[in-house]
Amino acid sequence: MTEPQQIDEADLLHHGDAEVGDGLADFAVNVRSNTPPEWLAARLRASIADLAAYPDPGAARCAVARRHSRAVDEVLLTAGAAEAFVLLARVLQPRRAVVVHPQFTEPEAALRAAGHEVERVVLGKDFTLDPEAVPADADLVMIGNPTNPTSVLHPEAAVAALARPGRTVVVDEAFMDCVPGEPESLAGVPGTGLVVIRSLTKTWGLAGLRAGYLLAEPNLTARLAAAQPLWAVSTPALVAIEACCEPDALAEAQQWAIELGKERTRLSAELSSRGLYVVPGARASFLCLRVPDALGIRALLRQRGYAVRRGDTFPGLGPDWLRIAVRDRPSNDALLEVLSELGI
Repeated sequence: MTEPQQIDEADLLHHGDAEVGDGLADFAVNVRSNTPPEWLAARLRASIADLAAYPDPGAARCAVARRHSRAVDEVLLTAGAAEAFVLLARVLQPRRAVVVHPQFTEPEAALRAAGHEVERVVLGKDFTLDPEAVPADADLVMIGNPTNPTSVLHPEAAVAALARPGRTVVVDEAFMDCVPGEPESLAGVPGTGLVVIRSLTKTWGLAGLRAGYLLAEPNLTARLAAAQPLWAVSTPALVAIEACCEPDALAEAQQWAIELGKERTRLSAELSSRGLYVVPGARASFLCLRVPDALGIRALLRQRGYAVRRGDTFPGLGPDWLRIAVRDRPSNDALLEVLSELGI
């Protein structure tokens, strides 16, 4: 399970946006629909007036620190979560790097691009985390929580159990704000060797802006900052980070997460009633399901105007897996109707 494997790097570089096309209803990308909200869009438009000046990350960095009750020097702002993965891969020099799969493929792709060998721990039944499955001498472990594409939320205690002296544990929490109250988050838990990565892309619809941040011990954030290009995060992205950490924004995100949970539960039950296996306990903005000939179903859905995410490019899944974003009820019902027409 944990032996090094030959990897098709092209698979690692396949993302949901590649599934989307003109005229297709998008159930492939996990960005919240109808975003950014107007109040945030207005703040972004106003930031254009300041583009003549170089970006100043101070206010946004302080806002993130306040949100998570962290020291300012434990915060590194990044051009989305993807930059954080690249910086870690370039700065760290692991002897034995392990990525827990299935999960977002960019962390492994970044490690490989930086010349590191990567081992995989592939989770078993229902994709629940067993910390003992990770080799004891692994000095770098990367895991998602909630995990893309399975939508599984690992208990905080299980993720924290991965930590040990001499090991860096990187937790991708890009979808944690899908969970009301974020009870399993480690973002507010300072610890030697613990790195938490967050993104604004999903909840606020800012994939094109590239806004995220990393939380870690000051020594590591300083090393990563030294490897980061100057002014890596743009003024509009800094404005977005600061705005989305404000109490009103957090309350809005919380309410969205509650409503998302209700619709996700309903959609999961509808799919399960058709005899499909839906990974249980989904907590993110998508469902992961197993269906015979998933690639063929995906192709038929595209013919009917619907894009879903293929699962076979995720290590640990295969050709019988799909990931489906949870949208609003009318959109989800339209997809269910098409599935019924296809005999599913």
